[in-house]
Amino acid sequence: MLRRTVLVLGLLCAGLLMSGCSAKQLERDLRFGWPTGVTKQAERMRVLWTWSAVAALVVGVIVWSLIFYTLARYRKRDETLPRQIKENLLIEAIYTIIPFFIIGALFYYTVIVENYVNKRTKNPDVTVNVVAFKWNWQFAYPGTKYTAAGANPQEDVSTVGTSTEVAILVLPVNQTVRVVETSNDVIHSFWVPEFLFKRDVIPMPKPNEFEITPTSIGHYVGRCAELCGTYHSQMNFEVRVVSRQTYDGYRTALARLGPNDPDRQAKALSSVGEAPVSTSTQPFNTDRNARKSNS
Repeated sequence: MLRRTVLVLGLLCAGLLMSGCSAKQLERDLRFGWPTGVTKQAERMRVLWTWSAVAALVVGVIVWSLIFYTLARYRKRDETLPRQIKENLLIEAIYTIIPFFIIGALFYYTVIVENYVNKRTKNPDVTVNVVAFKWNWQFAYPGTKYTAAGANPQEDVSTVGTSTEVAILVLPVNQTVRVVETSNDVIHSFWVPEFLFKRDVIPMPKPNEFEITPTSIGHYVGRCAELCGTYHSQMNFEVRVVSRQTYDGYRTALARLGPNDPDRQAKALSSVGEAPVSTSTQPFNTDRNARKSNS
């Protein structure tokens, strides 16, 4: 029975290898429920998740095979008492030592990926400031100052979400982006599902920082992942990944429009050929009476 089980497992592995699937193709297909990552860091985390799940499945198949083998091999056939085995040092050593090797390997690769995700470069290509507050977001772009008449020339350009406009964070593709987070009140959390990553936004004086490198142009919904109050569930934003040229044009447009223009986000996006409003999420109607009448 044991030989048959090993033979079946061997044939399954051989069939998988001969199916023509490359390692990268297998990694893309075996996401086990995770979204497709759109940053370099997300890809590393997704690969770790994939192969951790594969390792768990391999261990599971071995354990299930042993269980079924035991059920078949030692099922009751008559009233004869089977030979009693009190100790088996080899088996005890195997099921004690092997799990430690498995745990050690998982720990090792987890630390490597965590260090990669948390790594910060000395000179990132882009830095953006994220400010969270009940219950919306403000995004600022250090290094680009307002040039509009009457604006403070020392103030960084920024946009802020309202109850009628979703805040949009514009990032350049294939550039190292440092995100500096702060909160004006309670703890929030910056989460973009396609980044496969979230990071708490804590009140001053110490901001949180992390770096990402977006690899896919697109529109991605962002959310607050820390319970922060009445409208926590609707504290959404959008990440807009664009070309570097579009990113630079967007910042320049914000600088020309000035901080007193309430529609500067939409106008700046339109000026570089982007949709002026969010496409991945929408504002939340904070009028409770209106929501009751529509329910």
